[in-house]
Amino acid sequence: MAALSAPNYASLKRPVGQSHTSLASRVAMEIRAAIRSGRIRPGDRLVEERLAQDLGVSRIPVREAIRALAAEGLVVIAARRGAVVAAVSPQAAAETVEVRALLEGHNARLAARRQDGAILKRIQAVLERGTRAAAAGRFTELPALNARFHEELATAGQNEVLGELLQRLRARTAMFFAPTEPSRQVAQWNEHAAILRAILEGDEERAAILAAEHVMRAGTTPAIAATGEGLPLPPLP
Repeated sequence: MAALSAPNYASLKRPVGQSHTSLASRVAMEIRAAIRSGRIRPGDRLVEERLAQDLGVSRIPVREAIRALAAEGLVVIAARRGAVVAAVSPQAAAETVEVRALLEGHNARLAARRQDGAILKRIQAVLERGTRAAAAGRFTELPALNARFHEELATAGQNEVLGELLQRLRARTAMFFAPTEPSRQVAQWNEHAAILRAILEGDEERAAILAAEHVMRAGTTPAIAATGEGLPLPPLP
């Protein structure tokens, strides 16, 4: 039997310490949040130099973050214009909502089946915080709490592949899932409560239906925020 040749590690070229993976993830998080909130809008260019300056980082993590956001579908890298925030057509929005509703429903079904007590307690805690904030009119707190609720819910499904798909779909739909009506924001948390109740009761079918309806209802009138001052973003700590 022929001896195996040693791998050519020199071909990797770039040292691991220079990959900036963690910093790039933080930069992507900041840009993603700005897109979701409407501070950076569809069609806006993402200029590496300006983003690096605003966020207090070098251009390397910004470039890596833009590539990651392009893979999520939030950014389009064009030949002449460079990176721009993707515009979402009504048809594409509707199709994305349909797929997310289907997968969120199945995830809720799995969560009801698997009944991970520790995760469900975390979801309950987020639900209580969101419900209190909505009732008190502290609406600026709700986007982060809503994202946390759905992230924990995806974890409760205990399917990593499904969780990754939902993460990408949530990123793509967040820009037109931002309710502005106070009554709708309160109703959203009532819907969250109903979903969690069905999961805790182990009612897989009802949990799936409620989760899917929740997404479809939120995406009935998709609209991208048209307000906001755009850049600059706050520097990363």
